[in-house]
Amino acid sequence: MILRGDHIYLRALEPSDLEFLYELENNPEIWEVSGTITPYSKQVLKLYLENAHRDIYDVKQLRLCICHNSGKLLGLIDLFDFDPKNKRAGMGIIIVQKEYRNKGIGSAAINLMCEYAFDVLNLHQLFANVASDNEPSIKLFEKMGFEQVGVKKDWIYSIEGFKNEILFQKIK
Repeated sequence: MILRGDHIYLRALEPSDLEFLYELENNPEIWEVSGTITPYSKQVLKLYLENAHRDIYDVKQLRLCICHNSGKLLGLIDLFDFDPKNKRAGMGIIIVQKEYRNKGIGSAAINLMCEYAFDVLNLHQLFANVASDNEPSIKLFEKMGFEQVGVKKDWIYSIEGFKNEILFQKIK
């Protein structure tokens, strides 16, 4: 499956993405966002990639690679907690290549994933959870039409202490 925009496209994970995933999932700088607390082995990630083709209705999540039209892998965008009965899913995004941040890549990826979620999966709403100190992500989701609907107090524990998490929703 390829979802294409003007400058980027979203594609399914490939076995050749193993090194990219290994670097990403074992980067302590993003563990707070991903909820990770221990490193992943290459073997575990290889098994994950071998099962990445499974249907969203089966595994309740979908992870797609965000690629520049040149083919360069820039990041990942996820649907998680997929709930077909209530027609909703969570969305997460990371642009790993820092030189591509704040260049419209995230907006384009979210736009493509929203189109897919609303038009293909027939979802009614998407939600995103963003740490209250993650200003770039807050601005991104607000720009993309997500509305702040709540704050989870002291939701995330980090080295700096507890921080709030903002709940965003986008309803079709």
